[in-house]
Amino acid sequence: MSILRSVPPAPPGADPACRARLVEVDRLEWRVGDGGDPAALAEAFCAEYGAPHGDADGSICGVAVLVSSAAGAVMAGGATGAPTPVPAVPDLALVAYAHGDRSDRAPGAFRVGEWRRSWSGADHAKAVVAVQEAIGRGQVYVANVVGHRSAPWTGDPAGLAAAVAGIPGASWGGVLSGDGWLVASGSPEAFLTVETGKAATYPIKGTAPATPEGRTELLASVKERAEHVMVVDLERNDLARIAVPGTVAVERLFALAQWDRLWQAESTVVCELEPGTGLADVLRAMCPPGSVTGTPKLAMLDLAAGLEPVGRGPAMGAFGFIQGDRIRLGVTIRTVALDATRAHLWAGGGITWRSDPDAEVAEADAKAEAVASRLSPGRPARS
Repeated sequence: MSILRSVPPAPPGADPACRARLVEVDRLEWRVGDGGDPAALAEAFCAEYGAPHGDADGSICGVAVLVSSAAGAVMAGGATGAPTPVPAVPDLALVAYAHGDRSDRAPGAFRVGEWRRSWSGADHAKAVVAVQEAIGRGQVYVANVVGHRSAPWTGDPAGLAAAVAGIPGASWGGVLSGDGWLVASGSPEAFLTVETGKAATYPIKGTAPATPEGRTELLASVKERAEHVMVVDLERNDLARIAVPGTVAVERLFALAQWDRLWQAESTVVCELEPGTGLADVLRAMCPPGSVTGTPKLAMLDLAAGLEPVGRGPAMGAFGFIQGDRIRLGVTIRTVALDATRAHLWAGGGITWRSDPDAEVAEADAKAEAVASRLSPGRPARS
């Protein structure tokens, strides 16, 4: 077993009382190019481990699920984008757990070196302009552009994972690992919940510094609100594909919540699921998450595939826990992936006609630096 796989699992969406008792019993890993339908594979694997069988040791608890942006694109029938910079991480990871005794150790020290970007700030700004030109042509209405950076790391991966998953506001933070890879998410964003025949999605769009001035500016921003509402409409349309007609509703719109040093705007969109809807149907309708893609989703995937020089890997995907018919998935924003030698981090933002390219680059940098500073204080990313 590799040192990365030895890191204790703590997938988001799992019952807190179960997190310290999860013992792996089976797993499935799939990568783009393996063939087959990842949505169908996920449904079959989760069905095999069915509903939880109680709380005693040895009883099945549930299945951790990690869906990369590229796997979500395959599920949606869209472009998968550039190759991932961290191929050790599977595009679909499914890990079944039972309850059991686990002897976890305290996380140890780690060190992350200098971060290097895969594109410059100038190249990022050019991509923003390219999106705006596509908006002008009517190709898309809002589109996310995502950048990548990486750094060498050494030490205890459990310590690094705990630093990411423990960022204040990371209500969907969690950790999953395998042979030669680890994903640690400090995400504040719920992607999808399904329970007792009801589904909900919770898009976040709109960011400002977590100051009184930042709050006022975010609430007053025409650009941020327009971007947010377009994504909410996308999520309404995605849910409508699996909903009882007439049941899709926006329960909450543009409410502010704090993640670390940033304000973010979030909404809640709900529906009643059409009877007979399975996990594969849900994943095909909802993946990749609308808040980190854009609208129309397939057109945006095509656009991003031609603009982003580095794939999104496990970032901008879904990560959570499934127990029978109960689904709880977060969005893998503010997420770090490790391979044997390097840490990888992604950040971006939604682009609209009103976007200022330099401001969009600064926003993405603020999101990335909030994570990077937890891992290597005082070391800004190099352009």
